[in-house]
Amino acid sequence: MISAIQKTSRNTSFLVSRVRALTNKVDVDHYRGDWKQYGDIENYHPEKFQIKTFNKISKLGLGEFPTDTYDIRSQEVDAKNAHAILLRSYKIQEDEVPLTCRAVARCGAGTNNVPVARMTELGIPVFNTPGANANAVKELVVCGLLLGSRKIVDGIVHMKDLGRQGLAKERVEKDKALFGGREIKDKTLGIVGLGHIGASTARDARGLGMQLCGYDPHLNVENALKIPRSLSLEDSISGVCTKSDYISLNIPYIKGSPAEGGTHGIIDRDIISHMKSDAVLLNFARGELVDSAALKDFLDGGGRYVSDFPDDLLWDHPNAIILPHLGASTAEAEDAAAAMAANTIRDYLEHGTINNSVNFPTTRLNNRPKNAVRVTIVNKNVPGMLAHITEAFGESELNILQQINASRGTVAYNVVDVELPENKDGGVVCFKKLQERITMVDGVLSSNIIYGPAGKGYARNVDGSYFV
Repeated sequence: MISAIQKTSRNTSFLVSRVRALTNKVDVDHYRGDWKQYGDIENYHPEKFQIKTFNKISKLGLGEFPTDTYDIRSQEVDAKNAHAILLRSYKIQEDEVPLTCRAVARCGAGTNNVPVARMTELGIPVFNTPGANANAVKELVVCGLLLGSRKIVDGIVHMKDLGRQGLAKERVEKDKALFGGREIKDKTLGIVGLGHIGASTARDARGLGMQLCGYDPHLNVENALKIPRSLSLEDSISGVCTKSDYISLNIPYIKGSPAEGGTHGIIDRDIISHMKSDAVLLNFARGELVDSAALKDFLDGGGRYVSDFPDDLLWDHPNAIILPHLGASTAEAEDAAAAMAANTIRDYLEHGTINNSVNFPTTRLNNRPKNAVRVTIVNKNVPGMLAHITEAFGESELNILQQINASRGTVAYNVVDVELPENKDGGVVCFKKLQERITMVDGVLSSNIIYGPAGKGYARNVDGSYFV
């Protein structure tokens, strides 16, 4: 009978030889060490990227992963060797992110359910899908405009009550006076946040005959070109509130007070004091943006609130309409978000490209030249790191064809294409020592050699230990 140790050694040797056989000209370490670090060796596919999914992810979106190079596993199936994680609303913990994980992607805009700061410390990019659900949320905002204007919900509840009493037909005309409202045409909509959702909302509101104003200190050229020319840009949120009959919040939630650079409670008592007494506040962004106690006083005075986030203080207020979190709950939005997340993960794993990351810099290098190996390095954003990295390539006598270095906050990211030296003997070029040297430089978090079969070539510096 073969012992467990012998079996592990035999399987490891098989995998190493298989990787070498499949890789043309390049030899790298792959899963060196004790297999208990890597999870389930029996179900590991050395030629595929393993993707762990949490929540129910759109099948159409998952279809973006080619089945010949990707192994997709649901939350119920073991995926201890996962190279990337795909999730929706699942609140993931650090111990659910294996050492093999190179990226986390959220099918949606918000990343509150991912420990982003800790992922940054570990050198793991976190991606989101901005704009994928923009149309779905925009449509709900437009619905909120009408719900906040015409007492539609009150009327529905009233008619159901009359129906139970058998009085619906008798009272349908007489009781309509109880639910008078106002039209939104020629009213002013103030939009706080003019990104994908805000710009789209502005265009549709203009089509409904509304006047527009807005505020966004981070407005970029791309979104500026999408907003109607008639929109008046204000210099503050309070400036928007002063002019508006309706205010739509379309900004992300960032922990911390506005004074600390966050957005928690940004719609506070002072901001609310600038609103018209009968204004309607639409919040399909995040519940934590609003100071509930201050808003309750506003509602007591005749203001209205429509949101798809629960609120323990406001849920039963007569001037509040609190919906389930329906913003992105359409089949189209789920498909689009999953597809965008899948393609973002593919770009990163296959090409080293970073796009739509909430913690890493946007980084894209031209296509890898033929007869070149792409090396990516994640390191702490401290002086001297780039010099150490390029020095290692130079001492290995490898010619750098092209490279890019970018940083964001505490992390930096490098993509380097090196030319494969001509090997007249037809042998392999060994990258083992080079990768270990680079990875173990103080301040480097991980490295990846993108060449050959899927899934291999990744190494991490784990508290001074080399993990590959």
